[in-house]
Amino acid sequence: MAPNDSAQITGETGETGGVPAGRRRAARYVVPIAVAGITAATIGLVPALASTGDPDLPKISAAELIEKIAASDTEQLSGTVKITTDLGIPSLGGLGGSAAGTFAPKGGAEGGEDGGSAAEPTGRLMELASGEHTLRVAADGPDKQRLSILDNAAEYSLIHNGGEVWAYDSASNEAYHAKAPAGAAKGSEKGAKGKDQTAPKDLPATPQDFAQEALKAAGDTTSVTVDGTARIAGRDAYQLVIKPKQKGSTVGSIKVAVDSKTGTPLKFTLLPSSGGKAAIDVGFTKVDFSKPAASTFDFTPPKGAKVTEADEAKAAGKDQAHKAPKDAKGLKGLGAEPNVIGEGWTTVVQLDTGGVGPAAASKDMPAQAREFMDALGDKVDGKFGSGTVFKTRLVNALMTDDGKVYVGAVTKDTLVKAANAAK
Repeated sequence: MAPNDSAQITGETGETGGVPAGRRRAARYVVPIAVAGITAATIGLVPALASTGDPDLPKISAAELIEKIAASDTEQLSGTVKITTDLGIPSLGGLGGSAAGTFAPKGGAEGGEDGGSAAEPTGRLMELASGEHTLRVAADGPDKQRLSILDNAAEYSLIHNGGEVWAYDSASNEAYHAKAPAGAAKGSEKGAKGKDQTAPKDLPATPQDFAQEALKAAGDTTSVTVDGTARIAGRDAYQLVIKPKQKGSTVGSIKVAVDSKTGTPLKFTLLPSSGGKAAIDVGFTKVDFSKPAASTFDFTPPKGAKVTEADEAKAAGKDQAHKAPKDAKGLKGLGAEPNVIGEGWTTVVQLDTGGVGPAAASKDMPAQAREFMDALGDKVDGKFGSGTVFKTRLVNALMTDDGKVYVGAVTKDTLVKAANAAK
């Protein structure tokens, strides 16, 4: 294993121990709160992805490696991504599907519950929040991306090609069609990096997505070092290790394997502070940085496929707005500006539901969703009153009985402390 220079990144200025002023653009990539923002889309990688024999690479400092990631201009790639999630929660496979059907507008495709489409992306991509999955990904700049979830003999694909977005579920032979948002390509950073800009946000699917979320800005709450090298998907990579300096975070450490030639993250592994195997682990098993064939992004619904148009589904959904449960009207408070408590890895976001506590919020939920919430909940009390902490191995949330919500990648005690301080 080649030795590498280590660096403690403690600030955004050019002072000793911090990030050089000339590298501030790269430094925007390293911050912990983004991990909490991922919430339901926490995904993981199997250790077997790294082959035996660590490559001998030139020395590089942490600041230099961060800049290498930021400067990466990878716009074309294809490959296979292995995803495994272990948050200590029940499988979301069935829940994602039922949620998609439950909240889909009536009058749509026949495949989903209440008429929702089985190919609608939001519900299907939620399945990545638990279990193990294999994905095929491809990208050719900001206008063309494809992501396919392989499931035994079935396949679910999400394709963005220019102004068109298609999703197709082979198991049900259903398709979902939408227009790409205007300016979606312009909003991408350094190209698509393998991510469909039209897919639901906060649902990263490749190591690049996770690394960009985890590496946002440098601060004195974070230690960043380079810890050796590895072989990932047949390529030489440096290992960037990110650790919180604060107590009270559920994040123990994050390791990002960075391609030594392109600067593209190849593997992302998050270990929780509670110990055990990775909670988030995602990485390439195969990767090719050449231009994918144009036909990769072509799609025509197969004969007999049921096609749901997004515009029609959205219009039908307006008819359901007035039918929301009476107790759910307070949830409009979630759209208000959140209150941020603390900083760095122990940041907690406070929201106000307008008086809807756990009991009222779960009253009209499907039985499966109620069981899911009950399995995660711990009753707590303090100066703030009483409430329930819904916990995973990474992101925890405290819902008070008077309708306040405190959420972050922090421990239960940290949530209670934040709620007491905000009272």
